[in-house]
Amino acid sequence: MSSKYQTSIGSFTRKSTFFWASVGATVGLANLWQFPYLASVHGGGLFVLAYLVCLLVVTLPLMVTEAAIGRHSRHGMVLAMDGLVKTAGGSPVWRLAGPLSILASFLVLSFTAVFGGIVVAYIFFGATDSFGSANTAEATGILAELVSSSGRYREFMGWHAFFLLLVVWVSARGVVSGVERSLRMIVPGGLVLMFGLFGVAATQGQLASGIDSILVLRPAQFGLESLQAAFFHAFFTLGLGVGVWAIFGAYSTSHTRLKRSLLAVVLMDTLIAIVVGVMMFSVASGSGSLDGQHGFGLLFISLPVTLAPVPFSQVVITAVFLAVMLVVWATSIALLESVVAWFREWTGAPRSWSVIIVGTAVWLAGLGSLFSFNVWSEYRLAGATTYRWIELVAGGVLIPLVAILVATFAGWGLTKRYSAGMLGDAPVLFRKAWLWSMRLILPLVVAWIGIQYTAVSLANLCENGSAAIWCSTGQSSVAEEPSVPERESDPKPENGVDEGSNVTTSTKASVGEDANRERAAPSEDDILYHSV
Repeated sequence: MSSKYQTSIGSFTRKSTFFWASVGATVGLANLWQFPYLASVHGGGLFVLAYLVCLLVVTLPLMVTEAAIGRHSRHGMVLAMDGLVKTAGGSPVWRLAGPLSILASFLVLSFTAVFGGIVVAYIFFGATDSFGSANTAEATGILAELVSSSGRYREFMGWHAFFLLLVVWVSARGVVSGVERSLRMIVPGGLVLMFGLFGVAATQGQLASGIDSILVLRPAQFGLESLQAAFFHAFFTLGLGVGVWAIFGAYSTSHTRLKRSLLAVVLMDTLIAIVVGVMMFSVASGSGSLDGQHGFGLLFISLPVTLAPVPFSQVVITAVFLAVMLVVWATSIALLESVVAWFREWTGAPRSWSVIIVGTAVWLAGLGSLFSFNVWSEYRLAGATTYRWIELVAGGVLIPLVAILVATFAGWGLTKRYSAGMLGDAPVLFRKAWLWSMRLILPLVVAWIGIQYTAVSLANLCENGSAAIWCSTGQSSVAEEPSVPERESDPKPENGVDEGSNVTTSTKASVGEDANRERAAPSEDDILYHSV
């Protein structure tokens, strides 16, 4: 019987596939519902520059490390770290990075698929002209009816299951016929559609207004909170700590230039985020409908309302959410691959059965997040729904912990000769910068991000009325969430979101037996930060 270290998990057949797969893994919902808001309120071009510096100095070295670990071992994160720790004679504690990364990937995928279901439903809503002349209240009602209605949660489950079936279908076809071939079509197709929509925005909107919001330097709006937001966004937007880079590194061909490809991925991720931001604010110029909006409110309420007056809005809104669906689809394929590869290496099971088992588990876990918005919305543990605890554990604990373990082990646990062999050819300056980034910069910065993320998230629960034990320790005085520093002061008259709660008070949705009950659409408070 073969040992688990001899299990073959496959590989890509073309060197460019690593680039396309990596772009698909990095360009997620954060680029769409967080970056435009952050750039618009944190100094425009200054925030973009700070964000790019954070990517290159902090997160790119960790991306290279995770991908190099996978490529060197030709295994996923669990067996790769296991083998490296044994070779280096290190403590078994370092091996925790492997299983923790798989758990993080599983949890992030579970709620990403829920968001994917909403996006698929919005393609249908756009095609049927549901947003024809909708105002903010009507758009809020559409979202509330789909997501928050306890009488229609089965419909929401159907969209969620349909999206997850798309992801499972791709994975079940194999590494080459499924993952490689699909990502080589999905990612370029999504980019072409996105840039096409940018062209529409440039001709139908006011491009200068979009450029002013995202790219013009505004020093008066940039401060320490802006730098903190740039660090947060740079860390969470690139899929670090979830095993994706290790498995893509393992799949990469021997002649793929890993470091150059990852640098191109970082630059492409930034370019796409800028294009999306400029596009959104160009269309919304003069209306102010996107001011201060992010998360659910930006993507599923403000954006459709903003696009409704555009010529051929039915086609445009459908195309927009089709592009968003392609983005979430690619991200979900990457996350699922990390878990499926681990399961195959662990059990030796055929790929088809591995995908079915993992996909079913992801679907069941996703129901916890899905029900948190409707039938379980009143059931809270320490003031938080199931979804909010899942995201907090994944984003505030698991992902930062994996990053710290990988960086610290790579910087201190490996010999310079071994790490040089793992990284491959690289300039001396890059090697030195990488080494000290792994040893000092990354562990400290990521630890600070994880602690701040968790502390602010718990403090927000206290502000929402939680009676948890930490609410009596003064943590409620922690500063506002780094990513949304102006949230408490932003007026919300347009969407009716009360600043102190997750309740939308301006909209009622009549759904079956709930015809007389007020329905609350998810607000930005439902997104602690973003791990997708």
